[in-house]
Amino acid sequence: MQPDSPLFQPFDLGALRLTSRIVMAPLTRNRAVDGNVPSPLAPTYYAQRAGAGLLITEATQVCPEGQGYPRTPGIHSAEQVAGWKKVTDAVHARGGRIFLQLWHVGRISHSSLQPGGRLPVAPSALRPSGSAVTFSGLLPFETPRALDTDELPGIVEQYRAGARNALAAGFDGVEVHGANGYLLDQFLRDSTNRRADAYGGTLENRARLLFEVLDAAISVWGAPRVGVRISPVSRFNDIRDNDPQATFDYVAARASALGLAYLHVLEGEPGADSAQLQPFDYARLRAAFAGPYIANCGYDRSRAMAAVAGGAADLIAFGKDFISNPDLVERLKRNAPLNPWDADTFYSGEEKGYIDYPPLAAAQAPL
Repeated sequence: MQPDSPLFQPFDLGALRLTSRIVMAPLTRNRAVDGNVPSPLAPTYYAQRAGAGLLITEATQVCPEGQGYPRTPGIHSAEQVAGWKKVTDAVHARGGRIFLQLWHVGRISHSSLQPGGRLPVAPSALRPSGSAVTFSGLLPFETPRALDTDELPGIVEQYRAGARNALAAGFDGVEVHGANGYLLDQFLRDSTNRRADAYGGTLENRARLLFEVLDAAISVWGAPRVGVRISPVSRFNDIRDNDPQATFDYVAARASALGLAYLHVLEGEPGADSAQLQPFDYARLRAAFAGPYIANCGYDRSRAMAAVAGGAADLIAFGKDFISNPDLVERLKRNAPLNPWDADTFYSGEEKGYIDYPPLAAAQAPL
């Protein structure tokens, strides 16, 4: 069983006592209802998984312009706050801890998803390769509109408002989404940021918006309740960096000085062979960040236990395994079989593939 593994022991995340070092990763499920309000099924979905040491919600847009996919929830209206309050109440009733992930997709959107049919925004007017997911199916990405310098304080305020709304909704903290080719990542990476103002050019300038957003979230929550997610070598959403090690070592060191709750790192790219990706030293990144380090990307039970026991990470985030195993922590403790996931219902299906995965019957669980 190995229940005495550090992976299954309590962990103090600032003032929050987590029941284990197992984190539920943010997982987009595309089930929000009219007004981008969390689904009435969302309280059940998250409460079923409240056995995680920490739950991180699906990515949640801080403004209408931040939406890039159909039926993703927001945190910018009273109705959305009320919908999320039902989720946090349900999770807390089960003894769980939950952070909201704050999101703006930037150029990874489509005019059909934008208020007034306007173009998506980005640091620079560079069209990503690939297709946008819309209510009409897949449509080619469009060339986004480059944000003016004087618009960027407004973007920061949208994140601050989202952080305030997350506080009102009863969350335990927030995670700033700085990964996966979305807006903050677009500013950070040199392939998508061709600006010549104070937000472009040098690494310090390209990181400016990310750290202004982190400062805004800290102004609401305090640093020990704010985490950040990064994805140093992921090419998702047509993004790359010429020197990811230098870029993300810099981000980790600056984030460390802020005293954040954690650094959440996607260590690679889901589904990709590591040989296809740029070389990256995650141990060096971890050393640059003095606080708790969450590792994420393809971890299984044995690899997770080894990473925590060996000090490579403080916590481990699991994604798809949490979709199909609401009681994942208990299954991992017992080394019990996992339910297979149904990829066809990741982004559709209402109840199916969302709240209907069976829990492990204790009497059948191997010891």
